Amino acid sequence: MSEHDWLAERFEENREHLRVVAYRILGSRVEAEDAVQETWIRLSRSDADAIDNLGGWLTTVVGRICLDMLRTRRGRPEQTVGDHSPALTDDDVPDPELEAVQADSVGLALLVVLETLTPAERLSFVLHDMFAVPYDDIAPIVGKSPEAARQLASRARRRVQGTPEPAGADASRQKEIVEAFLAASRGGDFDALLELLDPEVVLRADETVVARGAGAMVRGAAAVAETFSGRAQAAVLTLVDGKAGAVWRLHGEPVVVFSFTVADGRITGIELLGNPDYLRDVDLAPANG
Repeated sequence: MSEHDWLAERFEENREHLRVVAYRILGSRVEAEDAVQETWIRLSRSDADAIDNLGGWLTTVVGRICLDMLRTRRGRPEQTVGDHSPALTDDDVPDPELEAVQADSVGLALLVVLETLTPAERLSFVLHDMFAVPYDDIAPIVGKSPEAARQLASRARRRVQGTPEPAGADASRQKEIVEAFLAASRGGDFDALLELLDPEVVLRADETVVARGAGAMVRGAAAVAETFSGRAQAAVLTLVDGKAGAVWRLHGEPVVVFSFTVADGRITGIELLGNPDYLRDVDLAPANG
């Protein structure tokens, strides 16, 4: 087998993954295919012997290509979501895996929100939150530090979490769930916490909170319940940007904000935010009534 054939075979092993990555970033099946093809061209022109981790290298390259495509797209303001997203139409159904991706994370509502993000925010959010790419690897793609890449993803995540939630998860219901969660946390009621948490819940903390001893990411209801059981003693139910959340204050000043995402009556995401810039801008209000 020639070196070119060997390289082509390795690329084909990664092609489906690259298509899904590109599709989630771009929201367009046609553009995703173009990005994957360009990735192959760049690989074929590279020194494969110098690549230690081919999968990681390919993900990084397709990310850079998608970022360039997003920036080019923003230069064409007349283009709408429907114009570059044929996969969202009824008469152009993607293959089963891409169809699942669309239903899972690139539905029209999310795509509309993603369109409001800057290219760097969108890329950072998709690569980190959907594919667990470390911020150290994202930083060179967007031309920023790992901490800046984290902030890009955090801003994008808050925008995405601000999308309308499913029916039944209205403001009043969210307040009840968050209030029950805080009570169960303070009381160390592990079983009650499990009932309130989605099985796939994710707890994230920004760099400031991690520096205080929190874990950067915790996944799964049991692990998150263990993290909070018997804690959150000083957290107070608060409206965070108009949604039920909590805040820990020290000498009257907010130190950590607890932002919750609720769907179908359970908590699917918790974000611990202590970055001073965020705390300065966030809208905190009493959760009365």
